[in-house]
Amino acid sequence: MDSSQNSSSATPPIAGNGGTVSGSDADEPKQNLNNVLNSIQKTLGLLHQLYLTVSSFNASSQLPLLQRLNAVVSELDAMQRLAENCNIQVPMEVVNLIDDGKNPDEFTRDVINSCISRNQITKGKTDAFKSLRKHLLEELEQAFPDEVEAYREIRATSAAESKRLAQAQSILPNGDVKVKTEH
Repeated sequence: MDSSQNSSSATPPIAGNGGTVSGSDADEPKQNLNNVLNSIQKTLGLLHQLYLTVSSFNASSQLPLLQRLNAVVSELDAMQRLAENCNIQVPMEVVNLIDDGKNPDEFTRDVINSCISRNQITKGKTDAFKSLRKHLLEELEQAFPDEVEAYREIRATSAAESKRLAQAQSILPNGDVKVKTEH
């Protein structure tokens, strides 16, 4: 078992560095992140090997222990260099939660719950405005039927024109861009 572990510790310390970057510059941040993730996976494997060596330590495993320690240090150094190419923003709240020994998923849960709450408030306001608009149109239609009819015609013409422009620009009515699927 030690001989197979020794061969894996002989790999170059920057094996997590990945290969060549293929594609455009937009793929480079993704490739950098993948390189860091690969280095993390390699470090976890090296730490597991180190754990196995330490847990069954005897005098003859002194050299493999030192080799594994050096491999872990080298991979951590490589990971640090790879991480310099990544620009990932971590909210301080997440770091503080980790420092307090809490699960950072709590932050994600709180952010999502806050977004849901704000979304419900905004939806309520939107529904209230729609109801007010409908009520005002009903009241205006009773008082000024001709003007409301002209208003509705103008709105219909405007909506049709917006839809035509959106289709001409491959933009959906909600502002999203149509994506053409390639077969």
